Amino acid sequence: MRITIAHNTDDATLKVVEHLKKRLEQKKDVVFDAKYPDVVITVGGDGTLINAFHRYENQISSIRFIGVHTGHLGFYTDWQVKDIDKMVDALFLREPESARYPLLEVELVTEANEKMHYLALNESAVKRISHTLEANVYIDDNLFENFRGDGLCVSTPTGSTAYNKSLGGAVIHPRLKALQMTEIASINNRVFRSLSSPIVIAPDQWITIVPNSDHFVMTIDGNRIDLQNAKMINYRISSREIRFDRFGHTHFWSRVQDAFIGGKDDFI
Repeated sequence: MRITIAHNTDDATLKVVEHLKKRLEQKKDVVFDAKYPDVVITVGGDGTLINAFHRYENQISSIRFIGVHTGHLGFYTDWQVKDIDKMVDALFLREPESARYPLLEVELVTEANEKMHYLALNESAVKRISHTLEANVYIDDNLFENFRGDGLCVSTPTGSTAYNKSLGGAVIHPRLKALQMTEIASINNRVFRSLSSPIVIAPDQWITIVPNSDHFVMTIDGNRIDLQNAKMINYRISSREIRFDRFGHTHFWSRVQDAFIGGKDDFI
């Protein structure tokens, strides 16, 4: 089994990584391979795992992820430090079973009809920084609305708990392979009108955003890309998925409850 460990540089994390390496070295048939791993173990937070995802996104079909959190419980990093030994033992006890989550495929088309492709685990947003974004929004090539406001955010089901939720979007279970689009500070008056509500589309549908501007910003999982002369951006559910080892992978709604409401011990 080829394994690599991705981690942040916090002191607490480095201690965990040192212990994890020692435990893995005690197992037979373990090869540390950062180039072509079978398993990527991340130690840190969700940001650490997202960075690792983008590092290995071209190999995503052949990799399984395991997330260990050294801070607050994350949506992707749900193993606790105290359970490291249990996690290592479980990794070698049985054939792997994976929880699979949908990914967002982003296609940017330039005015010269050049196409660039990106993959997002959480979301992609389109914004203008100092001016209002104006854009035509299409669903399945049919014009849906003319948007004016700060921007638009398209998220995956797991990404629905991130930026999308802060915008008032719904939390969607990852078994639903659906895209969600939420508006960012839309302008609605007698002249300008948009739906002003998040929309969720089916797995076989797609969203196209055509900005009426030659300069705007697109983000992929928070990473900013400055764009000029872009013709359109197409969003759809990718045919690829991210895989997490199922053992120890916390129930989705339990993670939602813990992150936003509090654990059972917090209830009076």
